[in-house]
Amino acid sequence: MVDHDLLVPYGWTEAVANEYTALIEDGCVPARVIRMDRSECDVATPTGSARARCPRLNTPDSEISGLCTGDWVSIDAELHVRQLLPRRGAIMRSAADRRAQGQVLAANVDTVLICSAADGDIDLGRIERMLALAWDSNAQPIVVLTKADAALDIPLDAVQAVAPGAVALAVSADSGYGLDVLTAMLDGTVALIGPSGVGKSTLANALLGEEVFATSTVRAVDKKGRHTTVHRELRPLSGGGTLIDTPGLRGIGIWDAAEGIEKTFSDIESLAAQCRFDDCAHNGEPGCAVQQAIDNGALTQRRFDSYRKLERENAWNAARSDKRLAAERAKVWRGIRKQQRQFYQERGARG
Repeated sequence: MVDHDLLVPYGWTEAVANEYTALIEDGCVPARVIRMDRSECDVATPTGSARARCPRLNTPDSEISGLCTGDWVSIDAELHVRQLLPRRGAIMRSAADRRAQGQVLAANVDTVLICSAADGDIDLGRIERMLALAWDSNAQPIVVLTKADAALDIPLDAVQAVAPGAVALAVSADSGYGLDVLTAMLDGTVALIGPSGVGKSTLANALLGEEVFATSTVRAVDKKGRHTTVHRELRPLSGGGTLIDTPGLRGIGIWDAAEGIEKTFSDIESLAAQCRFDDCAHNGEPGCAVQQAIDNGALTQRRFDSYRKLERENAWNAARSDKRLAAERAKVWRGIRKQQRQFYQERGARG
């Protein structure tokens, strides 16, 4: 019988055990990915932390080569990753290199802290993008305005207005302002996302109660920061649960996030359901509840334009993905037909 007590600080619960125990191959034990590093990863195991080998790309096990911090896996006695256990959810964006595929930022996350600096320009559109990613990962988002002690005016109401179903908080990791409220809201595995320079690592250290992640100051000229966090890393929280700090996001491309967009803009979805026509395009049709809300000030044109933009981007990426999959299937079939031709040619030559 394997003792899983050492996995508990890394998120092993009775619910996780019930979901995964029967799936683990004989001779293997469960483990959680703490940090990825090319073909190796740091993992938490029932016997402590260890360094495990991961399958390489383009191998028979390449389906588990896309591991990410937060994943649950099984490892064998030689510390080789054997299985990627089913994810309960994942924070995904479109690949930064514009390939027609998604990039996993963190896996099996329960709470997403969407960080933006209160002492800078609050980009509501960026917050809406991150909300769409968070909702689509099956996690509960919380919008956190950091550096509240350095802000002259905190637009908390404006931020809350673009985050239906979520909570917006102002905190200061330096002074401790708002941290007690935030800590009380954390649940399970917590991931921090946001651009560089907004104080994610400083906030992570404050939540952990120790200086774990490196921090740096932002440039005074433009309030932009450097990438002090270069890896996604999972750490246990002293009060229970785990925390994943992530590198700053320069680009936040939407990837297969239709459900996340719907939840982020649930106010617009509710208005659209009141339109006279089911196929209303919200572009001047009679009886359009969305346009009426814009006209009377209940909905801003900026928010509606942001909704439209994310919908178009999501549809475009979905179409690109479909084309990529179609091209891959066509390539496989070309290879099969080539092998068939060679087989018949060789058989004819022998005859």
